Amino acid sequence: MTVQQSARGGERRQQILEVLVLELEEHPGARVTTARLAELLGLSEAALYRHFRSKAQMFEALIAFAEEAVFGLVARILEQPGDAHSQCLRILQAVLSFANRNPGISRVLLGDALVGEHERLRKRVRQFFDRLETQFKQILREGEMPDGPLMPSQISVRANLLLAFAEGRMMRFVRSDFRDSPIASWEEQQALLATALNTRIP
Repeated sequence: MTVQQSARGGERRQQILEVLVLELEEHPGARVTTARLAELLGLSEAALYRHFRSKAQMFEALIAFAEEAVFGLVARILEQPGDAHSQCLRILQAVLSFANRNPGISRVLLGDALVGEHERLRKRVRQFFDRLETQFKQILREGEMPDGPLMPSQISVRANLLLAFAEGRMMRFVRSDFRDSPIASWEEQQALLATALNTRIP
């Protein structure tokens, strides 16, 4: 395969994923079929499968994109000054902002778009949220704390609270067919979370 051919193949894969995300966004609650994707792209299903072996592989590509985008943001936040609680709140805001910008991918991350799909996809999204909770725990364990180190139980409770808040706001976003933004009232809710975590707003 030549470089030019490979580039064209990459562009087509990207186009397929963009159409899939748009369908997930424009038809909340509906299941997307490969026949529908092929129709929208003006391709046969056989041509579609030359770029992705299955629809599950398409979803895996979207999950990988979410992982790269979100944890790339996390890495940049950790390079900025701030105590552990402030960093956690900035990460939480980044996750919710990503969900708000990518409603179709939010359906995938929450499993709404994966009903009837391969179990490995549900395992991948569980790993996404497990990784996020682990990141919160690491920050709370190793980061600067205004009142000294936290006990392990305190770390777990705080990390779980942050993760539950993220998942809850994202779920409400998906359940409302994307009408209820996950970053609505963020300033007020951030203040409440800061109080719960006993820290200042970043």
